[in-house]
Parts: sequence; structure tokens; C-alpha cells
Amino acid sequence: IGLTPQLICKFMAQFGGCTAVLHSALSVGERYDSWKRIRSGEARVIVGTRSAVFAPAQNLGLIILDEEQDDAYKSENSPRYHARDVAKYRAMQENAFVLLGSATPAIETFYGAETGKYPVLHLRERYSGAALPRVTIADMRGTIQQGYISAIGPVLRQAMQRCFAEGHQCILFLNRRGAAKQVTCPSCGWTPACPSCSVSMTYHSVNHRLMCHYCGKSIPVRRTCPNCGSTHLKWEGTGTQRLETELQQMFPERKILRMDADTTSTKGSHAKLLEAFAEDQADILLGTQMVTKGLDFDRVTLVGIVDADQSLFAQDYRARERTFSLLTQVVGRAGRRQTQGQAVIQTYHPQDEVILDAARQDYERFYEAEIERRRMLQCPPIAQLVVLTAVGECERDVLAALVAVKQRMESLMAGAFSDFCYPILGPAPATVVRVQNRYRYHLTIRCPDNKRRRALLDGILREAGASRNFRGVTMYADVNPMQI
Repeated sequence: IGLTPQLICKFMAQFGGCTAVLHSALSVGERYDSWKRIRSGEARVIVGTRSAVFAPAQNLGLIILDEEQDDAYKSENSPRYHARDVAKYRAMQENAFVLLGSATPAIETFYGAETGKYPVLHLRERYSGAALPRVTIADMRGTIQQGYISAIGPVLRQAMQRCFAEGHQCILFLNRRGAAKQVTCPSCGWTPACPSCSVSMTYHSVNHRLMCHYCGKSIPVRRTCPNCGSTHLKWEGTGTQRLETELQQMFPERKILRMDADTTSTKGSHAKLLEAFAEDQADILLGTQMVTKGLDFDRVTLVGIVDADQSLFAQDYRARERTFSLLTQVVGRAGRRQTQGQAVIQTYHPQDEVILDAARQDYERFYEAEIERRRMLQCPPIAQLVVLTAVGECERDVLAALVAVKQRMESLMAGAFSDFCYPILGPAPATVVRVQNRYRYHLTIRCPDNKRRRALLDGILREAGASRNFRGVTMYADVNPMQI
């Protein structure tokens, strides 16, 4: 949704009134008007988010998935579809073409290209012949001992000063909103946790409240520790709000725009922020993932990645791919015209291969190492993962339901489904076990996609849904989920 304003301007300039827009931020009336124009054939170009793949286009000829590697193309709610799969199915049904575009293709997509599933076209040069940005890896180890307590290290600060002196703009990427990751008591170790979710709450300085980014619960900040009474609470980690404050103190004469979920919650806020930045009303655009891809500004010659390690060590087999993609994409926002850009990657792991490959913007080298890891781990695209998740308010009931389902599946695999026999892992907790007072555990199966798998899962889910023993427990299956 954040990218649609720029895209719409380009498409309207090229195709005029035959362009329609579809995404969830539109009002019901606006979506209905777009739907009618598409259905009637008046609108021949449709621009939208993942749900636009279902647009009632007449005589469909081409489907383009820009930034096809993005997790947002996978729906986390029922039906749990991937827009890429729907696009391929629609293209097959209507004899149309599908174009998957990305500077950092999903590992599954590039594997398909390497194995002959898709033809691949390489774009070796940037638009208008612009040079790739120079990338500097700034080692943040030891900076605190040297007296640098700000999230902006000395290398990035000097680069920003040069950028402003030359009359250019910069983009800063920090994938954490709020002011501080968490509040802790250094005396006893107390940390405020969300009462409804198994995560710590994030401090937001704008309203001086703690907020849970999973359920949205908000509570006032305590000035004293409820355990030991200490008044010396510590704010750990830096979010976009706190970084904005630091930047205002560091560069008081510079205008800063912050783009995250807190500043873009109202309708049209994305477009207003991007328009203001494009019109030189600000020198710094600070944001979360919203600023990493698709943005195209003439005067942006510097990109700074404040915390490149944040997603690198997540408990997810896609963590390395996600980190490489984010870093490479945001580096690409710099120097998109005649002036060569520069990017500074701040990291505490300067020798990590993912960081080095992103700095070199060498996708092929990253892919070769990553596909080997996936082959050893038997993860997609080498093998498919099916995750059966159970959700309920009573943790014991959730675990009991999964144990019963596992035993039932193993029994079927030993009998009627003996031709489809694969190990079942779990029950295991989800990355965040409790969200909105509902516990989440899952079973994982590595197995190929065929009729027998679909028949087995369909029967199991129907049995679980009809069983009185599983009342209060919801169960669903997801194939190759983006997050487990």
C-alpha cells in the first residue's frame, strides 16, 4: 500500500484513465467503483496489493508481481494463499503471462528458474545506466567504549554530513518502531510483558506508553519497578521514535520525516509523506521496512542501515534470506540517477557472509550458499513443509489436540496411507506462543505435494473440526509458511 502512490502516478501518466487501484486502504465505495470499472473492461491496467490478483479482469493477458520475494504476498489469514501461486493458476486458466520481478528473487523462484521451470531474464544494468552504490560496512563493535552512545555510528554520521553538504537527501532504515525495544529494571531484571501475549512491550515516547505490537494493548509507563521499587529503569534498544529524537539533536537544522506504522495509520498518510520528501521538504527519511523497496527519489544519494543484524539470527530458516533481501533492496534506494550513491551498513558481525554478499549486492553468490543450506536442512524449495497449527485459550487442550492428531496421522500412515509415510515433528511452540490470550503450537511434516497429502490433511482437519474433544481449539494447515 505504501508503494501505490508512486506507482499510480507513473501508470496514470502512461495509460491515463484506464488505470484502476485495488487495496485494503480504500473505502468500500472506492473499492466497489474500481471493481465495477475492472469488471466492465473500462479499466485495463490494475495496480494493487496481493488481493488484486483476484480482480475480475476481462481478457487477462499479463500479471506482474513486482518485488515478488516480499512476504506480504503470502496471506496469514484464511485462506492462506500465496499471490504468486494464484497468479500462476490464473495465467494458466486464461492463457496469460506471469512476470516475477525482483532484484533479490525468492529462493524458491530462482531455484525454479535454475531447474528450468521458468525462463529467466537478467537485467545487468540499472535504469538509465546509473552506477551501483558504493557500500561501506561500518563495524559497530567497540563504538560504545570509544564514547559513541548514539545508534548513529561515526562512519554513518560522517557520511550524512557529506551528503547534506552536497545538497542531497538520505534514507535511514531501522526495522523497529517505537522508542525502545523494552524497559528493564537493572536491579532485579523486571521487564514489562504484555498480559495477553508472550512478548515484552515496546516503549513509545510520543504518548509515553508501553505497547504490544501483536495485540495493540497499551499501558502507561511505570516510573518505579513493581518488584523492587527501584526508580532507575533502563530503556534498552533503539526504535524509530528514539532515533528520530537523536537525529534532531545531531542535525538540528535538518528536517526529518518518520515513516512507520505509527505515522502511516491514517488514510493517505503514505502518499503525503512520500510527496513531502519528493518535494524536498525534508532531508532525512527514517523508516521501517516501508522505505526498503520500490521508492525512487532523484536526490537520495545516501542510505544508512542502522541495525543490520536485527533479523539475521531469528529462529526461522528464512532469516538469512530475509536479511539479505532487506539490505540489498534498501541499498538500491541510493544514487538512482547520475550521481553515484553510497550506503553504510552498521553491523556487529562485519564478517558474516550474508552482510558481505549484501554489501557486494551479489545475489548469485548468496543463492549458492543458501540453497546448500536449504538442501542440508531439507527446507523449501528442496522439500515442502506442511505446518499444522492448533490455537486455543487453554494451553493444555491445544497440546492434547496436537498429540491426538499426531497419533492419528501416524496410525493412518501405518495403515491406509502407508504409501505416504513421513516423520511428524512436534508439538512445538510457535515463535510467539501466546497472542491475545490464545496459545499456538504446531506439528511440522516434510513431505511432497500430491493427492495423498491433500487427502490425508483434508481428512485430519475434518475429523479435528468435528470432534467434541477439541472444542475451543482451532486447527489449520499451512504449506511453506513465511514464519513458523
